[in-house]
Amino acid sequence: MHLTHAPDAPAADQIDFDHFLGVDIRIGTIVAAEDFPEARKPSYKLRIDFGPAIGEKKSCAQIAANYHLDELPGRQVAAVVNFPPRQIGPTMSEVLTLGFADSDSEVVLFAPDVRVPNGSRLF
Repeated sequence: MHLTHAPDAPAADQIDFDHFLGVDIRIGTIVAAEDFPEARKPSYKLRIDFGPAIGEKKSCAQIAANYHLDELPGRQVAAVVNFPPRQIGPTMSEVLTLGFADSDSEVVLFAPDVRVPNGSRLF
């Protein structure tokens, strides 16, 4: 399966509701962010707090084009928390931080409009 970020890409194949429920998307707060110079594209390493049930997790995110390191701590983000960890260069990414492509195909983080408790699940 090839994923494209283009806004004019066709919709993905239909799935049933149980498949959707299998993807655990939660809100967390970024507690730390640092440069990730080893990444192929400009990226940051994030530590995100998902509350007491899930705890803090690490993520690598290609968001450097739209965000500065100093504005990330304290920001809430959505992430898939039940994918297996993935090795990204020398770093292990434990969650997939979610975003959408802007008009330049750079990532814009996906987050709630209003602050919600860390660990809140998308439904």
